[in-house]
Order: sequence, then structure tokens, then C-alpha cells
Amino acid sequence: MKKKGTELKDLTVVELNDKLQEERTSLTKLRFAHTVSPIESPAQLRTKRKEVARILTELRKRELANKTTK
Repeated sequence: MKKKGTELKDLTVVELNDKLQEERTSLTKLRFAHTVSPIESPAQLRTKRKEVARILTELRKRELANKTTK
């Protein structure tokens, strides 16, 4: 179910940007929920942060690959 690096490589840039927006929104909601009343598993915050980082890394890798090919 989770999208790891290998699954992110199959997505287009537009899909990655959409996924990034969804994950950031989800992370923000989770942070607010945790502030109001502590969530059962604080590891969820770490997981969401790492997912955002994976998406940003893939986007940056593609950006650099496009620069070198031009």
C-alpha cells in the first residue's frame, strides 16, 4: 500500500506533485490532531514526514536529470 522509492519512480511529475500535496495536507492534519489530543501512534508523524521526503527526493532527482540532459 505504501509507495516506496521504486513505486514513486513509476509516477509522472504531475502525479508526484499531486501526491506531495496530499501527503503534506495529511501531515498537517495529523500534526494538529496530535497537538489537540495525543494520537495513539506518534510514529505516524515520522512515517508521513519520510513519505514527503521520498517524494521531494524523487522530484529533485528528476529535476537534476533534466538539467544534465539539456
